[in-house]
Order: sequence, then structure tokens, then C-alpha cells
Amino acid sequence: MHHRTRVLTIMAVFIAIGVMGAQLLWFPAGIAKAYPVQHAVNVMAAITLGPVPAVVIAFMTGLIRNLLGLGTLIAFPGGMIGACLAGILYKRFGHKMLAVIGEVVGTGVIGSLLAVPYANLLMGSSLGAFVFLPSFLVSSISGACIGWFVAVRIKRTNVLPNV
Repeated sequence: MHHRTRVLTIMAVFIAIGVMGAQLLWFPAGIAKAYPVQHAVNVMAAITLGPVPAVVIAFMTGLIRNLLGLGTLIAFPGGMIGACLAGILYKRFGHKMLAVIGEVVGTGVIGSLLAVPYANLLMGSSLGAFVFLPSFLVSSISGACIGWFVAVRIKRTNVLPNV
């Protein structure tokens, strides 16, 4: 029971960081805005908690940001796929850099390609893949690197042992 409470608490902290961090750290990337904090959270969650909690964190962060009017619907496919792939690769191979690669490929490539029909269907936007791909890549690369850096420091301090 103690372990589950601890994991849920850490998930809540990651969600709060993702929601608040998006408002504090962003930059223009093409036609979109890059929110690297979400990608950093995805990598940190994938490394410290695993793929399922990382996906839940990405979903809840996107949901809260959308409910507050602070995000867009395209945050869902990219964030969740990136978190999932980062978590799976880290869990399977145990290398933190593979979590970074999973986040970049999951969000920057697969998520940007899925954003095209998703944006067309749900948002009425007919923008093509070449519009989403550069901004998704810039955002995911910068954020995943930040997440890797922080996760390496967290693991070294044993702040989150046995999570």
C-alpha cells in the first residue's frame, strides 16, 4: 500500500510540473509553440516510474491543460505516444538515453504524423505533416534532453529509491 501511495504522489507531482511548467517555459517553434517541460516530464516519468504511469501522467497533464484552456488537443497523441515509447525502451534496455530517443521518436515523429488526421478530424485544421514535424521535433528534443539531465541527477541522489 505504501508503495502505491508513493507512486501516485510522484505522479501527481509530475502532473503539476507538466501543467505549471508549460506556462513558465515555452518558445515559438514554427507555427506552433514548443513546450519542452512536458517532454522532460515524460522522460523523467518513464525512467523513474515506467511506461504506464508515464502515459497516465502525459494524459492527465494534457487533460488539465485543455480544461484550463492552456493547451491544444494535439498534446494528447504526441505526449502519450512519446511517454509510452520512452518508458518501454527504458524498461526493456535500461539505458536512460533510450528513453530520450523514445520520447523524440514517439512525439517528434509518430506523434506529429498522428497529429495531422487528429487535427483535421477534431480541430478542423487541414495542416500537413511537414507543419507539425519540425515543431514537434524541436520541442521533444529540447525537452527530452532536459528530462534526461534531471533524471540522471535524481537517480544519483537516490531521492526516488525503489520506485
